[in-house]
Amino acid sequence: MVISYLGGECIKVSQGDLTLAFNPPSKDSSLKTSKFGADIALVSLDNEDFNGTENAAFGEREPFVITGPGEYEVKGVAVRGFGSESNYGGKGINTIYSVALEGMNLCFLGALDTVMLPPAAKQELDNIDILFVPIGGDGVLTYDDAYKLAVQLEPKAVIPMHYGDLGGKDALKAFLKEAAKEVKAVDKLTVKKKDLEGKDGEIIVLAA
Repeated sequence: MVISYLGGECIKVSQGDLTLAFNPPSKDSSLKTSKFGADIALVSLDNEDFNGTENAAFGEREPFVITGPGEYEVKGVAVRGFGSESNYGGKGINTIYSVALEGMNLCFLGALDTVMLPPAAKQELDNIDILFVPIGGDGVLTYDDAYKLAVQLEPKAVIPMHYGDLGGKDALKAFLKEAAKEVKAVDKLTVKKKDLEGKDGEIIVLAA
């Protein structure tokens, strides 16, 4: 599995011929857009910074689009979405996604702004291999709440997102200080299930 961070909350996950896009920005967003072909596009909040599913289509590749809570199975990928709160761009429903891929559980928190998870999510989100957490504040989790929630969810690895261009210029530095870690950014993460064995909340910073 190869994971890339394209800025904002846009995460690209590739496994063989299969590609997933999380929260790609739309052409109406001030964020930098990246156009690539995805098989599945997941949108956690209906906001121009996250709902650019047209940018996840390329050539003949049109993604299956998931935009809210529910259970889905697409191309052998099991996805569960849990409704939660966001105050990004105003009060709205944010979807937390749990994705089972290549024997790993990915949890994408989207534009979540509270450490109080909905009961259904709290019950179901266990054995998380990789957690994608927003850290920038201003409508999503602040860096300290983000770290608190990451510790609570006990993932094997944590990938911070939603900082820099989305506000929270120093959020990454503050998040790493909160975690008492010094982490060098890598261009992309290539990972297998066995690579995460024995890990406990390892923070991985991906360069946008």
